[in-house]
Amino acid sequence: MTATIGDDRGYSPEQRTAALVEALPYIKRFRGAVVVVKLGGNAMVDDDLARSFAEDVVMLRSVGIKPVVVHGGGPQIGELLGRLGKESEFRNGLRVTDAETLDVARMVLVGKVGRDIIGQINVHGAYAVGMSGEDGHLIVAEARDPELGYVGEIVAVNPGIVERLLAEDLIPVVSSIGASVEGQALNINADTVAGALGGALCAEKVIYLTNVPGLLTDLDEPSSLVAKATIGDLEAAIDDGSIFGGMVPKVQSCIDAVRAGAVGAHMLDGRIPHVLLLELFTDAGIGTMITAR
Repeated sequence: MTATIGDDRGYSPEQRTAALVEALPYIKRFRGAVVVVKLGGNAMVDDDLARSFAEDVVMLRSVGIKPVVVHGGGPQIGELLGRLGKESEFRNGLRVTDAETLDVARMVLVGKVGRDIIGQINVHGAYAVGMSGEDGHLIVAEARDPELGYVGEIVAVNPGIVERLLAEDLIPVVSSIGASVEGQALNINADTVAGALGGALCAEKVIYLTNVPGLLTDLDEPSSLVAKATIGDLEAAIDDGSIFGGMVPKVQSCIDAVRAGAVGAHMLDGRIPHVLLLELFTDAGIGTMITAR
């Protein structure tokens, strides 16, 4: 299942047939379901992983699943700011965003990163359509903190434009820029956008592709992976400090997605080729699944 689509890598006909048979009940189960995928980490900067991600998304569409891609682009924004001679400043994991930084973020997210993802998907057909949270009042936000500048906190999601694209069997690719009711663009954490949009769409799954295997109780020990957790489990772990640092916002986004209406949220290792297919279409699954109870 981890081989590139169209490359048998020495698998026997029986092995390939078994993989298809294993996938069949999952294809039937998830047909017509919305799956929101937050793309991040290595899958955004490694060309081979980017291609395998695009193949996965097209495969989901081909079997009747409705994928929605949400992406950020923090490293790419930081790189361009550096080339422009502007240092990045962070507070509590959020980029301080003045007017110039906001212009760079919009340019990178909508004009570069989003276009690259769309191009990879559309190699396989005219499927992907790009947008930002500004389009159609998709993501309505307000300034989070004056000290952070133009960093937004979501106050409403209007998923109509995404639902119309899904009804046409298209694949929305959403950049994590929102806007206030006055029309002021705001930079928003992509994990947060994915969770809010997944909830608004009542997605079957909100999937976060990261650079870790999933939720680990010990960051240095892959065998400490938590395969399944409830909202209550995670909130208790945050409160007692078992979950800390950069893992907290990702876990909180999963909690928020399920609370907002998604059936489940998943943290997967985006460094694994075709990890979406492994999660959705195999008995074993992969990563960490978060549910209401």
